[in-house]
Amino acid sequence: MFDTLLIPFQFGFMQNAFWIALIVSVPTALLSCFLVLKGWALMGDAVSHAVLPGIVLAYIMGIPLIVGAFGAGMLTAVATGYLSENSRIKQDTVMGVVFSGMFGLGIVMFVGLKTNVHLDHILFGNMLGVGADDLWSAGLISVAVTVVLVVKWKDFMLHAFDPVQAKVSGLPVGWLHYGLLAILSLTIVSTLSATGLILAVGLLIAPGAIAFLLVRSLKRMLPVAVLVCVASMIAGVYLSFFLDSAPAPTIILILTAVFVVAFIRRSIQVRRASALT
Repeated sequence: MFDTLLIPFQFGFMQNAFWIALIVSVPTALLSCFLVLKGWALMGDAVSHAVLPGIVLAYIMGIPLIVGAFGAGMLTAVATGYLSENSRIKQDTVMGVVFSGMFGLGIVMFVGLKTNVHLDHILFGNMLGVGADDLWSAGLISVAVTVVLVVKWKDFMLHAFDPVQAKVSGLPVGWLHYGLLAILSLTIVSTLSATGLILAVGLLIAPGAIAFLLVRSLKRMLPVAVLVCVASMIAGVYLSFFLDSAPAPTIILILTAVFVVAFIRRSIQVRRASALT
């Protein structure tokens, strides 16, 4: 019985899947806290979909795909910010127009290009096909993103809660704004080989949302989000082996289930508090 439980750890492709899960879980969990607090959940969705044209262009030019993905992600983020600040259209509307346009452009470009690259691997990830190069690139990006978020978390917190107060306090609001967008693009790039473009949105929202329901301060949200994301990622990869399912969707389903449990728990606490008062 015990030997059966250890079977997933005996295969090389499963070992790489576990490693990539551990690598991308930390930066996505930390970033999700700031995205939830700042109300940028749709921004993560927009950027993740909009990197597809950059990936196709990078393939055509023969450069690393992550370079094209990052460039397209930053272009989308900057364009969204510029349009929302210089027009009467609200930011969520701008994001919907920009990301759908970029995603449509990417699909058209991909269909018109003869390539052996599978679109479903780009969209939904291919954790079981992760190689050493994917681990190294994701690891380097994850370390850089994690260091920046840990060192500057107080500045990002103030910018998320009150940008006006952050500006009055002398913080470089512009750098924080576009720095967070750059971090978002880099994080999405690091998850390309693991969860793909679409399911990356779940990793950028669910851990922070779950932590927000469980604790009441950002200082506690960060470690809680990381623990939830790491546990869900490992459990998803492990269970997918026995369920014969894809790891990425399994991970997202686990995160969704945890969110439902956290929501129910929070609702019960609120009702009890209301009853006591």
